[in-house]
Amino acid sequence: MFVFNLSSAFVTFFAVVGPPKTLLAFARLAGDRTTRDLRRLAAWSTGIAAFIGLVLGFGAKYVTNLFHISDQSLQLAGGTIFFVYAVALVFGVHLGAEGEDDEHLPNPLVDGIRALLLPYIASPLAITAVLVASLNQDAWSWKATVAGAYVSVAVINYLCVAVLAPLLRRTHRTSLEVLSRLLGLLLAAVGVELMLEGLAGLGVHLPDGH
Repeated sequence: MFVFNLSSAFVTFFAVVGPPKTLLAFARLAGDRTTRDLRRLAAWSTGIAAFIGLVLGFGAKYVTNLFHISDQSLQLAGGTIFFVYAVALVFGVHLGAEGEDDEHLPNPLVDGIRALLLPYIASPLAITAVLVASLNQDAWSWKATVAGAYVSVAVINYLCVAVLAPLLRRTHRTSLEVLSRLLGLLLAAVGVELMLEGLAGLGVHLPDGH
């Protein structure tokens, strides 16, 4: 999870909040929305996600100082939340997603943004990754690199949804469930890795992996 340059920061954010993860979230919302509505939802949610990334990328030090949070605490908390979310995906439970009996908001755009809060706009691991990466160095140029990498991934997410919107509307629910469970297995491993890094930072001796 530690990143040291633009390319590694980009790869890190692409893994935790890139198209392989976000397209599934948008596909679940595409069934009862037109292609135009889905693209509009993607634009707004991406803009909000990018804004959050910019604020946290430049203000990570102030946020952690305000709440007296250490890097290791961020890693352990983010890894735990992400692991729980990923395991739920494996078993077909979509935390934060609307159920069939949930009341929908009158405004379809706001309703869609609410459904995307956990998987995309405020992804726990993505927020953790931005904070940890930004705290690696104190230089403002590095903070700009981290924020720029995150915004770049958000823009790619929007472009993928905009281009694939017609296909997402025709995607069968069974296919989404299969992809969701496969992704959950991979994301659970990422969450475990983040927790292990947090433990190592606290001085817990861990054997080297092969």
